Amino acid sequence: MSLLERETVLKVRKALTEAGLEDTVIELADTARTAEDAASAIGCELGAIVKSLVFIIGPRFVMSLISGDHSCIEANLPAALELEGRVGRVRASEVKRKTGYTIGGVPPLALSCDLPIVIDGSLARFDTVYAAAGHPYCIFSVSVSDLGRITGGSFSDCIGEPIKFDMGSAGSAI
Repeated sequence: MSLLERETVLKVRKALTEAGLEDTVIELADTARTAEDAASAIGCELGAIVKSLVFIIGPRFVMSLISGDHSCIEANLPAALELEGRVGRVRASEVKRKTGYTIGGVPPLALSCDLPIVIDGSLARFDTVYAAAGHPYCIFSVSVSDLGRITGGSFSDCIGEPIKFDMGSAGSAI
């Protein structure tokens, strides 16, 4: 069975078409578990990869959509989402429980529950961006404006900062 027929991927495909978009989900030959892997597999700039990151602010789970060549400025998330509280990291099991997806395949839509979403404004550099589609080997393409529309996310120029790469750094999950 193709990965495109997996339940988690089918949820993303359905959400795209229900939002009036084309089903652009594709199965890759190589993993897209990290932003670097995804960019390499697709042949695009690292910055065009959307990293779906889940955090907790106070008692509330939230998602930030960060450009592949940026890191999330966690301290700026509460203000960007108009929430109060301390920002905390979330364990992989909590991400799966809240989103319905495993880290490396978490899409920005078709989530198990509604999460406040904030989008890194630096993604606007690209006409098309690529996000996880429910499995580490599946991605979909979308315009940045449609990404905002289908996620209900707000854009912020203060939640991402360029990553300073060194040759020994590990990849960032999408």
